[in-house]
Amino acid sequence: MTRPSFAEDLESAADRIGDISRPDLQIILRRAALMLRNVAGVSLEPATEDALNSIAAEMKVGRSEVIQIVLREWLETNAYLPVRMVDEESETDGSA
Repeated sequence: MTRPSFAEDLESAADRIGDISRPDLQIILRRAALMLRNVAGVSLEPATEDALNSIAAEMKVGRSEVIQIVLREWLETNAYLPVRMVDEESETDGSA
């Protein structure tokens, strides 16, 4: 289960708190506790933190998405991941 879909489940349960069964509520709360317990933050230098926040604002995406993009591209560049091939015929959302 992805975080966004799980967040939607939590919001849905909150919206219908009177209708949700106790066992279902317990399951959702245990999943939330497990996810929170497994979240590990990464400490960054202030300059790196500022740069990430600036890039995220410029790209109009979240900070975590910028980190994912940078990490994936670094892994591809250094041959830890196969390079993704872009279909030249396909439409893209960005500009060159």
